[in-house]
Amino acid sequence: MQELLGRIAALDPSASIGIRVIACFDELMAGNVNLHGLLSTAAALAGCPAGLRTGTGSTRVSALGDRVAGPQPAGICETPAGPSASVWLEREGPAAVNDAIIVERLALAVGIRLDAAGTASATRDIPLLLDRSADVEARREAAARIGLTTTSNHRVIVVPLFALWDTHPAWPGDVIATPRGTVHALIAPASIVPRGAPAAADPTLPVSPAGIGLATAVDDLPMSARTALPALQLCSPPEKSHVVADRYGGLIPLLADAAPDTGNPDVDNLEPLMDNAWASTTVAALLDASSVRQAARALAIHHSTMQARAEAIAAGLGFDPLEGLGKARLGTAYLTWRIRHSRVLDLPPPR
Repeated sequence: MQELLGRIAALDPSASIGIRVIACFDELMAGNVNLHGLLSTAAALAGCPAGLRTGTGSTRVSALGDRVAGPQPAGICETPAGPSASVWLEREGPAAVNDAIIVERLALAVGIRLDAAGTASATRDIPLLLDRSADVEARREAAARIGLTTTSNHRVIVVPLFALWDTHPAWPGDVIATPRGTVHALIAPASIVPRGAPAAADPTLPVSPAGIGLATAVDDLPMSARTALPALQLCSPPEKSHVVADRYGGLIPLLADAAPDTGNPDVDNLEPLMDNAWASTTVAALLDASSVRQAARALAIHHSTMQARAEAIAAGLGFDPLEGLGKARLGTAYLTWRIRHSRVLDLPPPR
């Protein structure tokens, strides 16, 4: 399916979205994702609430993956998903072009998940395991149910719903709602990042883009999940398709817990500077280099040009970004700016 997606995208980019919907549901089925995860995926792909009715009742989920209270709106057309189940989308106005294929794949996936009585397990171990507000004992029981041991460390990997997969590893996973969007979360061995190379994922990681969280014990997997999300948002495919949270050390928990739209004067001052075509590469070079001259060499530009850019950045920020805490302030502002403007989680717009 991924090979077919590549071929169709080359011929007709607009037609590839339908194939990507199919590929997305295929990967979720291969990953044994729960009913709620399937429903969340359909809602996120369509950009409107999705619903499921079974013999035990109905469930409605918003495009952000949250449960929607109350009955479905009147006039909704339901699609059968087995002997005693049906699914639907709650779009206001006329159906979008891809609605039919989203409902079709949702109905097929739900039908496979349901047993003959139209019921399925209500347990969602992955979201429970990654919920830091949940009771520790409940999280340990969830970990045991999916085969995680308390003697090994693991990493949470988060990928967009439209991630590209080479193969599907036998890692437990589910679709989860986050404050920054609906993602597919997997729990992998900590060894996915080779020992001694904290900034690089295993080159055989079979999915991209992907954010790889910090390695933690089972009890601390919520922290790994929180750090995986900003790592994903710092991806810039195809140049950088995998980002490991370890690369940013103690900054990554701060980035994880700060809402991207929270007021930050350094980010606000950096914002207009980043409209310059040279700004992003220049800031990155200044952060990686030990001097203006070294940054100029990295970008293959004249020293005086880099000096002028550095002075323009300092003037816009109101502090020297190369002295004392200035470099740390610039680095934090730049990473926050990148997360604020990340498009890695954007879904193709509904048509």
